[in-house]
Amino acid sequence: MTRILTVVAGLFALALGALGLSACSPLALFDALGPRDGGGRLALKDAVYGSDPRAKLDVFVPVAAANRAPVLVFFYGGSWKSGAKEDYAFVGQALAAQGFVTVMPDYRLYPAVRFPAFLDDGAAAVAWVRDNIAALGGDPNRIVLAGHSAGAYNAAMLGLDSRYLRRAGVDPKAIRAVAGLSGPYDFLPLDEGTAREVFGEAPDKAATQPITFAGPHSPPAFLATGEADTIVRPRNTQNLAARLRAVRVPVQERVYPGLDHADTLLALSVAFRSKAPALSEMTAFLRQYAEERPSVSAARR
Repeated sequence: MTRILTVVAGLFALALGALGLSACSPLALFDALGPRDGGGRLALKDAVYGSDPRAKLDVFVPVAAANRAPVLVFFYGGSWKSGAKEDYAFVGQALAAQGFVTVMPDYRLYPAVRFPAFLDDGAAAVAWVRDNIAALGGDPNRIVLAGHSAGAYNAAMLGLDSRYLRRAGVDPKAIRAVAGLSGPYDFLPLDEGTAREVFGEAPDKAATQPITFAGPHSPPAFLATGEADTIVRPRNTQNLAARLRAVRVPVQERVYPGLDHADTLLALSVAFRSKAPALSEMTAFLRQYAEERPSVSAARR
């Protein structure tokens, strides 16, 4: 039966790749039909972290949870225009099975909002984590951020530009590391598509770019992309990794051969984990820095 579900999930994954992750339906079907990691479970659904109807989050925990486990907040992609946390339960369970209390927030989307509203939502979700995650077995002092595509952008911006967390009342030192899969971090000038719609009204375009804020006090970063990605070009990952290395921030950079934009997300699933070691490499990196004491540079942020 598992093999049949894997094959069916594969068909939907092909449709998902063809749509560039822009439509919810194929991903929802993939999430519903694909095999799941048994080491994680949904512990809390639709917790409210803000006043907007989309300000809700789900929490996944390890089945064999230890008290005060590291906490991973995962932001999904969708070009800041689409997405729903329910379609990413396979990611939440996979990350929880790796030992992380995993938080999956929804956030406001275009055209209802533009930059930087979704970053304020992400910061508010982290504030909720700080105040509530201990009751679910997580350590609020050991938070890491991760995401795919637009969600990788959100994670990187929250980690690199501390203004959003500070505005939400969160000490940026609580963020031990960030991870991005196929993220846009250095995409000026804005093109005529989604980027211009979402970011075009920002008075300071450089302030929309994660690479602008890469500095010696930035958290360690795991940055991965697919060599065949034509939606978010690998240079985004390569440029941000180079900038962080130049200021001596620990970085693990991975460019997976043959993978496209959707593949780096799908590689987190049971059905497509053989595509690339994205899950094991990302979680090993995040676990390392979640367990370590904050560095001197981090303490000075």
